[in-house]
Amino acid sequence: MGQTRQHFGTLFFTAIFSQNVAAIQWGQKQLETLIGPVLIASPLLDFNETSFYSATMGGDLRKQMFIFDAAYDPATLPDWKNRTNRLEEDYRQAFPSSVERPINVDPGYLSEAKLVLATTKDRDHRVYLRDGIYGEVTLYYLRTGWQFSRWTYPDYRRADVFAFLTKGRELLRKRIQESNA
Repeated sequence: MGQTRQHFGTLFFTAIFSQNVAAIQWGQKQLETLIGPVLIASPLLDFNETSFYSATMGGDLRKQMFIFDAAYDPATLPDWKNRTNRLEEDYRQAFPSSVERPINVDPGYLSEAKLVLATTKDRDHRVYLRDGIYGEVTLYYLRTGWQFSRWTYPDYRRADVFAFLTKGRELLRKRIQESNA
């Protein structure tokens, strides 16, 4: 019989995208208030791999990813998805826009082995967590690099995203090694 143990060694991750760079900055500040400082941030990226969000968010979307400098319990992922949904609604109410959804905030976590994102949409490759929230292993790390699956969103298959996540993974590994010393 396997022995259970507490999961550790994860960092909070989020990706924020919008037409409006100020909305991304607003989302970052809101999350820093809730979680703590950003450990690393990606550069602003063009988000043009899909037109899926065009109807609700418009075109010319920009995206930025953040890894936060705080211990993170993966069991709280449903809570964070519900919080980020509320942040999206708070932004929509505070800053009326010509688009239905002016900001998208996608939470998840980074471990040595994977990037997990939270979603409200059920699909065959997603696991129900609780409170209407599912978890998806979006990327996994195998031997020397990030790997994607058939369902991985196109914007997570990019070399610059892999480089950002590798940097986050290295910082996490260093933190784990220091805590074990």
